[in-house]
Amino acid sequence: MSLSALTLIIIAAIVHAFWNFTTKKVNGKLPFYWCTSLFAVGMFVPYVVYQLFQHDLPFDQITLGFSALSAVLHLLYFVALQTGYRKADLSVVYPIARGSGPLCSVTGAILLFHEKPGTLAILGIVLIILGVVMMTLTGWKHDKRIVTGLGYGALTGLFIASYTIADKIAVVDYHVSVVFITLASMILPFVLLFPYTAAKRSEYAIELKTHWKPAFIVAACQPLSYILVLIAMKTTPVSYVAPARELSIVFGVFFGVHSLKEKDRVKRILGALVILAGIVLLAID
Repeated sequence: MSLSALTLIIIAAIVHAFWNFTTKKVNGKLPFYWCTSLFAVGMFVPYVVYQLFQHDLPFDQITLGFSALSAVLHLLYFVALQTGYRKADLSVVYPIARGSGPLCSVTGAILLFHEKPGTLAILGIVLIILGVVMMTLTGWKHDKRIVTGLGYGALTGLFIASYTIADKIAVVDYHVSVVFITLASMILPFVLLFPYTAAKRSEYAIELKTHWKPAFIVAACQPLSYILVLIAMKTTPVSYVAPARELSIVFGVFFGVHSLKEKDRVKRILGALVILAGIVLLAID
């Protein structure tokens, strides 16, 4: 992995962890999610229009198709993740989702793109997945919620892998602008939730008035983090980029331990160190 690609992924990881931390602080639900989409559309639409006129970016059926596909997969990912959180424990759903996502992405990259990661890269991938599990998997109990959590976690990971591979094909093989792909994932929830918003205007007005600052931060950081990842994928195989994105967990641990005062510090820090070791192996392979 090149230094420039690794730098983009590290910055993306910090930004990704920060917007998740912001969402966690406000305990964002559906109204907050729509508010972030509102701000994101407001910020990115003018930029897309500028790109279209200044750089003559191609906007055809291929671009529209891949953008729509990415938006749908991102939406399904969000729905699967949130449903898993409602029906099972966070400590089961989250590590399975974050661990199975890179695993499915690498498997897909090997099968579809015939990528051949080296021995060190494979070992790094294993360490990253192991570190995620070490850091977040706690509180296992012998009940049906574990099976449910495993199912929704794996489903979420499958959607992560699906949009990662689809977006890789879009930006590399068909030269689709990363701006269009990212904007589509913002517009779709905005449009789909608009009728619900109109029916409950007072509830959304209160949410917007109370949490407009964190909503603005998330709206700016969420697409930015993924744009950086898509740029990195232009020159770097998916089998390297997908697992390296898990570096965001390390920064998430920092925010959780130092700002949210979360428990299990030692276990989470050890898991973060294992992830860092995996990132190093990916970088030097």
